[in-house]
Amino acid sequence: MGAERLLAVGSLAYDDIETPAAAGRALLGGSLAHFSAAAALTGALPVLVAVVGEDFRAEDLAWLARLPADLSGVERRPGRSFRWGGRYGPDCAGRETLFTELGVFADFAPSLGPQQADCELVFLANIQPALQARVLDAARGRRFAAMDTMNLWIASAPADLLAVMARVDLLFINDEEARQLTGERNLVRAGRALLARGPRFCIVKKGEHGVLLFAAGEEAVYPCPAFPVDALVDPTGAGDAFAGGVMGQLAREGRWDLGALRRALLTGSAVASLAVEGLGLDGLRGQRPAALTARRRALAERLRAPAAPGRGRSGVPGGNVLG
Repeated sequence: MGAERLLAVGSLAYDDIETPAAAGRALLGGSLAHFSAAAALTGALPVLVAVVGEDFRAEDLAWLARLPADLSGVERRPGRSFRWGGRYGPDCAGRETLFTELGVFADFAPSLGPQQADCELVFLANIQPALQARVLDAARGRRFAAMDTMNLWIASAPADLLAVMARVDLLFINDEEARQLTGERNLVRAGRALLARGPRFCIVKKGEHGVLLFAAGEEAVYPCPAFPVDALVDPTGAGDAFAGGVMGQLAREGRWDLGALRRALLTGSAVASLAVEGLGLDGLRGQRPAALTARRRALAERLRAPAAPGRGRSGVPGGNVLG
């Protein structure tokens, strides 16, 4: 199987969302919907493993297939699909969960066929750590695995979570979760403490303040800002879209070293900025790769320091800090 195929295991759901800018009911959501829409924009092919209920709309599966995404690992079962409701406060700074109905997702037991097990890149969304471990056991073709997590698993299954962390190459985690898991308030110390648990790389997400990339054996910390947006509509799924951009870029390059990760941060930041400009998946629906490329290039350009006119007092020649 080619490196551009990207296995992703997680949830497909329906969301009721209220933000200061917009609101909607029964919107297609779940970690894999946002991840897939972002990854497909990079040119990668997300290969999904998920479970949905008998109420899951055929048109939503058709839309995912057109991204394109491989839905051969999506199982439909009797019962209701996973549903979640949330309300955001002013400026979307805080979120209140209104309801969570797991439906058929409560008994999700991911199973990989040959088409899924042979994928070289694996993304484990924030499902139970025991299920993440099960996927790693079955993913015989994996060469690079990444995982996400959430506060619930840090509090309720820390031993299982740490065991999975020791087996993956990349950890996605937000700043609140990083502090909760490590007990460190300083994010630089927290990032390094997370690397000590086993992953080769760790990306700490800080929302509108961007991300920090940590790499084993590297003293340096690599920041990437968030792409600025004029109108924030809905941050739901922004982290999953970011992960989709990062993993999609790695899949397209067919490499996953530090240089590739640093380049992938730009893609993740750019696609996440598109995602938050619409309600639910509207920010990514109908987008073309050119829109992602334009934002990625703009972000890269803004990170370049202008060349100095000559030597400063320190005697250091002027130049581009990014080479």
